[in-house]
Parts: sequence; C-alpha cells; structure tokens
Amino acid sequence: MRFYLLPGSGVPIYKQIIKQIKHAAAGGLLTPGEQLPSVRELSESLTINPNTVSKAYQELEREGVIKIIHGVGTFVSHEKISMDEAKKEDLIKSYIQQLFTEAYHLGLSKERLKKLFWEAYEDMIEKGKGD
Repeated sequence: MRFYLLPGSGVPIYKQIIKQIKHAAAGGLLTPGEQLPSVRELSESLTINPNTVSKAYQELEREGVIKIIHGVGTFVSHEKISMDEAKKEDLIKSYIQQLFTEAYHLGLSKERLKKLFWEAYEDMIEKGKGD
C-alpha cells in the first residue's frame, strides 16, 4: 500500500494515515490478516515522526481496524469493514482532491490534468481493470 500525505492540507498527518488504512481495508486493498509496515518502517518511508504513525496505529486498533501484536507486527483485522455508497464517493473525492492538489503544485494546467485523467481512465478500461 502506498500512502499519500498532504502536509499543508490542514488535516493532521495521523488522521490522513487512519483514513487511508480504513479505506484500503474497506475497499479490499488491504486484506484481513495482511501485515502493515512497522511504525519505524512507515515513519521512515514517509519521513515523519514515529510517534505520528504510532498514534494512528493506536487509534486504528481501538477502532478494531488493525491488531497490534507486540514483537510480531501490525495486522489488518479479520472483521470486515463495510463502506456505504456515500463513504465510497467521499473516498474517491478525497483521492481526486489529493491528485488535483499535487497537480497544482507541479504546475499542471487544468487542460493537461483533464487530458491525463481521461488517458489514465481509458488505459484502465482497455486493460480490463474497470470490470
């Protein structure tokens, strides 16, 4: 799983991690029992403080999304996390907002972004990933 953080978004980093793990688990990107990166691994890969990752993991464990087994690892819970249509739309909207924010900061024009978006969509359909 790849994490996308927006430090200047106003949303605390630990909450961005929580949201992404919850959505990945609900959407099937993370499977029950799958091991997550350790606090140290994730904090190093995101270049953030380990306490931030630890805070996110602790909250996720309290909510039953993950299970932390000290000395072994952190795993996605075996309980199915469901997501209604409104939450699915919120998830997609947040990903699109992240994409647009990144594109803006990279200096991409609106027209170029639209072109890239539709090219990626067409590529996905052609490869049969839209089924």
